[in-house]
Amino acid sequence: MSSSNMRIREVRYSYEDYLYRTPIKFGGMALDRVTLLNVQIDVEDGSGRRSTGIGSMPLGNVWSYPSRRLTYAQTLMSMKRAAELIAKRYSEYTGEGHPIDLGHHLEKEAIGFATKITQEQNLIDPMPPLALLVVNSPFDAALHDAFGKLHQCSTYQTYGRDFLTKDLGYYLGEAFRGYHLEDYVRRTPVPRLPLYHLVGALDPLTPAEVVTPIRDGLPEHLGEWVVYNGLTHLKIKLNGEDLDWDANRVLAVDRVVTETKGTDSTWFYSLDFNERCGNVEYLLEFLHRVKEANPRAFSRVQYIEQPTKRDLKADRANTMHRASQLVPVVIDESLLDLESLEIAQEMGYTGAALKACKGQTQSLLLAAAAQIKKMFLCVQDLTCPGASLIHSAGLAAHVPTVAAIEANARQYCPAANEPWKAWQPGLFRITNGTVDTSGLVGPGIIGTPPPERAV
Repeated sequence: MSSSNMRIREVRYSYEDYLYRTPIKFGGMALDRVTLLNVQIDVEDGSGRRSTGIGSMPLGNVWSYPSRRLTYAQTLMSMKRAAELIAKRYSEYTGEGHPIDLGHHLEKEAIGFATKITQEQNLIDPMPPLALLVVNSPFDAALHDAFGKLHQCSTYQTYGRDFLTKDLGYYLGEAFRGYHLEDYVRRTPVPRLPLYHLVGALDPLTPAEVVTPIRDGLPEHLGEWVVYNGLTHLKIKLNGEDLDWDANRVLAVDRVVTETKGTDSTWFYSLDFNERCGNVEYLLEFLHRVKEANPRAFSRVQYIEQPTKRDLKADRANTMHRASQLVPVVIDESLLDLESLEIAQEMGYTGAALKACKGQTQSLLLAAAAQIKKMFLCVQDLTCPGASLIHSAGLAAHVPTVAAIEANARQYCPAANEPWKAWQPGLFRITNGTVDTSGLVGPGIIGTPPPERAV
């Protein structure tokens, strides 16, 4: 085995459970808890050197495995079973190579466990590929983290041709021959990125809306958050089934921010329907109402996320060409692979949302493909705390054209961030609406965690 390749020696995983500080309404459901999947992988290179990589990710079953017929406990149990199968497969895998090579191969095998788990647990709603990607992502992250630590550098410095000899065509097909990943990923992070603060559907905007104060020292409503962090970017969760509510919610958020920041300030919105719009006509009417009521608020919309169903093949009639002429429209839940990216572009989507929870390997390959296709890119998190936030932030800071970062756990699950604050203080201390990403320099993608942090 070459000294620039590695193989897996041992795999370990564990779970952590947290209650949210305040619930998030997602897809019509109020979510108040999270289970983190933490992974450690020992690797070895051809010279006999060893290192241990770590990965962590929330098992976002409500997002990745939505079902009206299965309970939260059932979908979570299915994802835990996936973790068991994936850990076993990684442990048995004897292949060697760069983490992009290993990750690209093992991701396909991980997705293949969906049928086995569906049959094994007699699931009335089949386990979707997205859920497998989420479970696989901390294992994949641990491979990348371990590789950087083997070479005592940021993993982002190992995506060049001195380490990764294959071009993008090897992973993405003939159309990408001659393109190389290093040309679409920064070797060093941008030093700062704006923070997109989440305005959930249940979140109070004003003091009058605070029914039961939490009194934990953190802001209780949007106006306080704007001042507390100097916010400039807001991600607004919308309903998708109530035009009046959706339009009025954006206008209400804009009023609060205007009253707090003043009319001379500059700020931006992203709008997230979580695929609940019945059709593109709903989206167009919504945009018309917001623009007619408040043209300045409309002009602050930077992009719109996944307005309609995630299954693009089954929803080809809902093209986004007219909507994306008004505002960039990005796929999120739909983005599973290169095919889904290309279908989305054909349907008029102009951008894609990268997520660490879909895997470091996939995110980087699709980030390169999207840049080649001249698509808008953003990076979103899955209310990622601790190591998963460091992973997500690193992705945002190293992918060119990404304009901002998300860090929702500081609002909803701050307890899970506590052990990591001393290690990456810039990520957890928001000033002037921005995140300090200058410390995301490795080794690996996570760096060396605090001694007391047992992942």
